[in-house]
Amino acid sequence: MTQDILFNVDGAIATITLNRPQKLNAVTPEMADAIVAAVDECNDSDSIRCVILTGAGERSFCAGSDIKELDTYKTPWQFRNRPDYCDAFRALLKPTICAVNGYALGGGLETAMSCDIRIASDNAQFAAPEIKLGWIGGGGMAAHLMHSIGASNAALMLMTGDPITAEKALAWGLISEVVPQTELLARARAIADAIAARAPIAAETAKANLKAAVSMPLDKAIEYERDLQTICFATADAAEGRAAFKEKRQPVFNRR
Repeated sequence: MTQDILFNVDGAIATITLNRPQKLNAVTPEMADAIVAAVDECNDSDSIRCVILTGAGERSFCAGSDIKELDTYKTPWQFRNRPDYCDAFRALLKPTICAVNGYALGGGLETAMSCDIRIASDNAQFAAPEIKLGWIGGGGMAAHLMHSIGASNAALMLMTGDPITAEKALAWGLISEVVPQTELLARARAIADAIAARAPIAAETAKANLKAAVSMPLDKAIEYERDLQTICFATADAAEGRAAFKEKRQPVFNRR
């Protein structure tokens, strides 16, 4: 780990914090490597059931890749094949909550959209500003925006590079909630606690199901969902859930 990435586990909740507030939490190659390592640790753990991603400081969640670092890649092909932090977050098997405090720009927006649930502070701003510098996003920007906010709104963001407010992001469906900045992490933790209390295999399967539903035709998506349901139904946790229901008690899930 680098000091620019903080990784903390509290009970069943892991928190990954981008910790470079003096640079608006812009991501360096070293930070990207640390994010990959943190994601691997989360995926390998049976005890971690939900992951919160946020940024240090009050001004910015993440301003994307550190532009000053981009010229350190010797060729465009090396840049193309670099370890990508957005890919890392998409590789998380556990449910993820992004708590956006302040700016979510470029790769920061892509990172937020790589998480399952997004909530934001009332001072948050979202933008795809790469076009102002001569390129476009490469971490899933267009695909995620299309699915989240529709073609016209996605085109507006991609082609102007101008930011939108938290309120507009909420209205467009980019985020789920807007809360005061002082309450952001507490709200993220409350959602994470609720998810962590559910059957872990079912929660991870629900995540896989949502990812598949984006790219599958409706009939195939329903067929796949039914297969996933059957797999969950066969787990010890599902048996525990049925037993707890019959016995009128809270279930105890063990990711089995």
